Parts: sequence; C-alpha cells; structure tokens
Amino acid sequence: MSLNVEHHAARRALPSEKPLRLLDNAGHAVTGAATGGFSLPDTETLLDLYRKMVVARRFDVQVTALTKQGRLATYPSAYGQEACEIGAVSAISADDWLFPTYRESVALLTRGIDPGDILKSFRGDWHSGYDQRSHRTSTQTTPLATQALHAVGLAHAARLRHDPIVALTFLGDGATSEGDAHEAFNFAAVWQTPTVFIVQNNQFAISVPLARQTHAATLADKAVGYGMPGFHVDGNDVAAMYAVTRAAVDRARAGGGPTLIEGLTYRIEAHTNSDDPTRYRPARDVEHWKRRDPIERLEKYLVSEGALTEATRSEITDAAEALAAHTRDVITTESELDPLELFDHVYARPRRALLEQRARLEAELAEAARNPR
Repeated sequence: MSLNVEHHAARRALPSEKPLRLLDNAGHAVTGAATGGFSLPDTETLLDLYRKMVVARRFDVQVTALTKQGRLATYPSAYGQEACEIGAVSAISADDWLFPTYRESVALLTRGIDPGDILKSFRGDWHSGYDQRSHRTSTQTTPLATQALHAVGLAHAARLRHDPIVALTFLGDGATSEGDAHEAFNFAAVWQTPTVFIVQNNQFAISVPLARQTHAATLADKAVGYGMPGFHVDGNDVAAMYAVTRAAVDRARAGGGPTLIEGLTYRIEAHTNSDDPTRYRPARDVEHWKRRDPIERLEKYLVSEGALTEATRSEITDAAEALAAHTRDVITTESELDPLELFDHVYARPRRALLEQRARLEAELAEAARNPR
C-alpha cells in the first residue's frame, strides 16, 4: 500500500505533516500557513516552468516508447515527477553544479543537454554521453546516494576557493536509508557547504514503500538531526519546488550552508522497464496520483490568469513534438562504436598492463577485419 497524505487512514500514512504548497490540486493560489512564508513566483517564471514540463513530459513518453521497442537497454521514467526535477533544477544558475541520479533525465534536458547525449548511457554507448564540465552536470549515477558525497566535496572545495557556486543533488527516498546519504548530510552541515539536497519522495524504493524504510514523520525532519533546514514540499507543485529551492540556493550562495528539501510526489510509471509495479501497489493509487498531475495543476492556474493562450499552448506543443522527433532520430540511428575506447580515460598515464590488453584487442579486431566470418 502506498504512502498517501489524503487517504488510507486505516494505516498510519507517512508523512504525517501536510506538505508546503503554493498551488493546490485545482490550480488555485494557496494563502496562509500552508505556504510556509514563500511567495508564488511571477507569471513569466511559471509560464517558463510550464513550458519546460510539457517538453519534458513529451520527451519522457517518447523515450519510454523507444525503450519498449528495444532501442534502449533500460529507462527510469520521471512521468509525474516533472515538477520536482524541473522546479529544482530551474532554481540554479548555469555556473552551479548538478549531481543527478539515474531518474533525472528530464532535469538534464532542462539543463540544456541534448537528448542523444543524455541517452547514450541507457543505450550502452557511453557511461556519460555529455561533457560534464561544460554542462556543470555530473554523470547520472546508479549507485544510491554516492553522488550526494560528490556534491558535498565539490561544494566544499568551492567554498574554500571562495567560488560562489552551489551544488544541487537529487536523491530518492530509498537513498536516504544509505550510509552515503548520512555522510553527505553530516559533512555538508559540519563544513557548512553550499549544497542543496533534493529528495524526490516518490514513495517507493523500487518495491519497498516508505513506511518500511523510516518511522520519521517526514524525510525533511531528518535535516534537524544534522543541524540544517529541512522543508517538506508538495513535489507536484512546481511553483513551491522552485520557490523553496531558489531560497535554499540563495542561502547557500550567501554562506548559509546546506538545505534538505523533500518533494512529496509519485512514480506513475514502473521503476524501470524491467519492473512490474502491479505486484506491490494497487492501480487505484496510481489513478489517484494521476489526478494530482503537476502539469495540469499549473496549466489551470495559468489559464485562469490569462497567461496561457491557445497560441502559446500550440507553440509549446510544437516545440515538444520537434524534440520528440529529434529524440527518435538520434536513437534510431545506429551508433558507430570503437571497442578500443574501453581503454580511454581509465588512467591519466595508462599502465603497462592496460596498454598490453589494448594491443591484444587491437590485434584481434584487425584479424577479424581481415578474415570476416
């Protein structure tokens, strides 16, 4: 049974606290204590966030379809989690660093990385298909929480150099149970590094529900034990995710130290294409969370404000379809791979054993080319 803040009262539902939000499920602006003192971003910012989410959703749907066609080895969908990822990543600057997990493909897309480069790792072409330095974006990581330590290390180095950058890293709810997450939170707080931790609480660590991972009222409450601010945010409210993250980024850049932000959301699709979610969660929960769709919520607000016209909607749809077509083109084009690239970038100065292995493979490839079967 999934975690849910609005039903399943028969079992203690985690988290017990209502999440901070700026737009409710119907797309109405929220006032009062529920906002946590944060203000709704301006209409121009919200329209930009809407555009990014629509484009990202179309990309995600297209990639899922390509995976089902066998074009990709695996793909972890972010369908339904766009507000968490895009709201957070839109709050950092081009000079800041992003440390993603395997599920943040739409965050990378928002960061300006080409779909073909994002998907090279899922295709099996490269471990990372993009230049990490030029995009200020670390490689997508499969090991849980390891990237959080990398983010803290980079942020600590930046602080020592008086470099005013911020490191933002994503984690899943399951990753907060890892020792690496504890070490990252603790070192960030002790060293007061400019690090922002975004925990996407999509309520399942593959098939393990949150109630079996922690007895904490919210994951954001864990921040208290480390001595840093923690915010429990409606992760399907992109306005709230952007506002809270932006404040945390500004605080970190000003020397105020790290912040932990929990975005309460839901994974609509399977964990990956190899997962069968029907074995551990009921369909009614999925349907319930589909009605809390982050794109529809913001769309209702923008329409009510007269900010989203049919012309603008059409232009955004066209941009999304163009990106989907580009994604199809780059993935359906056969890759030109060189097996000898296995030996590149292993050591700054290759060891003799590695050079010998490379020479043997090169000889085998040459022999195969001379005597094809």
